[in-house]
Amino acid sequence: MRLNKFGSGLISVLALAASIGMAEAKSDIIVAMQLEPPHLDPTGAAAGAIDSVLYSNVFEGLTRFGPDGSVNPGLAESWTISEDGKTYTFKLHESVTFHDGSDMNAEDVKFSLDRARADDSANAQKALFAGIGNVEVVDPQTVVVTLKEANSNFLFNLAWGDAVIVAPETVADIKTNPVGTGAFKFSDWVQGDRIDLERNPDYWGTPAKLDTVTFKFISDPTAAFAAVMAEDVNAFVGFPAPENLPQFEADPRFQVLVGSTEGETILAMNNKLPPLDNVKVREAIAHAIDRQAIIDGAMFGYGTPIGTHFAPHNPDYVDLTGSSQYDPELSKKLLAEAGFPDGFETTLKLPPPSYARRGGEIIASQLRAIGIETEITNLEWAQWLEQVFRGKDYGLTIVSHTEPMDIGIYARPDYYFQYGTPEFQKLFAAITSENDPEKRSALLKEAQEMIAADYVNAYLFQLAFPTVADARIKGLWKNQPTQATDLTAVSWEE
Repeated sequence: MRLNKFGSGLISVLALAASIGMAEAKSDIIVAMQLEPPHLDPTGAAAGAIDSVLYSNVFEGLTRFGPDGSVNPGLAESWTISEDGKTYTFKLHESVTFHDGSDMNAEDVKFSLDRARADDSANAQKALFAGIGNVEVVDPQTVVVTLKEANSNFLFNLAWGDAVIVAPETVADIKTNPVGTGAFKFSDWVQGDRIDLERNPDYWGTPAKLDTVTFKFISDPTAAFAAVMAEDVNAFVGFPAPENLPQFEADPRFQVLVGSTEGETILAMNNKLPPLDNVKVREAIAHAIDRQAIIDGAMFGYGTPIGTHFAPHNPDYVDLTGSSQYDPELSKKLLAEAGFPDGFETTLKLPPPSYARRGGEIIASQLRAIGIETEITNLEWAQWLEQVFRGKDYGLTIVSHTEPMDIGIYARPDYYFQYGTPEFQKLFAAITSENDPEKRSALLKEAQEMIAADYVNAYLFQLAFPTVADARIKGLWKNQPTQATDLTAVSWEE
């Protein structure tokens, strides 16, 4: 009897050991996110969901952002900068190949940068490359980029998802079959459901620890809660139901990471559309907004109030919330002075994220209180990009600008909110050419103050980034220095 019991116990121990071994060997992950990319070309659209899946995982640039926001070497192992700050000589890593097996070299860098800045470029951040005067291939591992004027942001700009390196041979199919140089390669896309990636066995750098990755798209917050709670997904990045976070925090199966983002969430105004072309009208709208009510009502307390288009965690941030404090009586007074004592009607076009849909209802109520009626239209991302971002067919919209250090968009007259005054263009030109840290800081503060004083948009809050994940997962980014779900260093606890 003892022998049988011992034998039975030994079998149980061996089974337990085997199960532990299996857990240690886990090398796949299912990551959920709310928004599905409209296509898979990070150099051809403004949709942040593209970078959320592909940045660093599939595509890489000459430089890359680290989880702390630092700019680090990417495909370029090193670079030198001329004394006048105009010429950058990049030395590329050797033996880098694209996922189709072809070599990545200086010709591909030239092609990518020239494509991004071409007259017919579809790059959403084409302005980042406008300062490039020439790209010259010296040899397969060396490329020289000459700028028209010195730009202290250039290495930073090259780390954006819009600046990744692509091959001319595969760019025709990039929207459905992305071929990059990253630690993972594209496997499959079941539209409306998931995108599958697999480990790149020939990766030039530190190999990924995961063998397979599945990005699952769950747009409904209730369904998101159910999927995580049932452990149908291993992680949900940008979890869209912040009201459920305390429940996950109390459950030892999960870890909850609430990080910062570069996402300035704004009530954007079409500055060329009457009566929004009147600064008093824009100021009236800004004072009609109770930011905390939106943070509490739409984000359940997660978010930091902002008064300008700049991240509060940036050392050059200026707190300008006082210049647009909640004051509906002042709003009514300003509207009367602008010639609209009875208010007016305009459109409020909302993209899919929860902050926009939930926040839009609250803002519509707040504007109604001062006499402004809004016609709310809920749009999918493709519609929003077509109507609002490209078509400028809107009065108001709500969106979070997740690109890092992007105050330069206010220097573009053709950008969707259509500001870009000569004064701001001159100021931003001074910022980009200034290399002295103290002088640059002063100019950045002046830029924040200028757009706040012009009430270009109504500034709401800095978007928080909650992630709910299996407690055993290691290496997830907590913060979002750029919109990315970088899984190259993610693994399961052994």
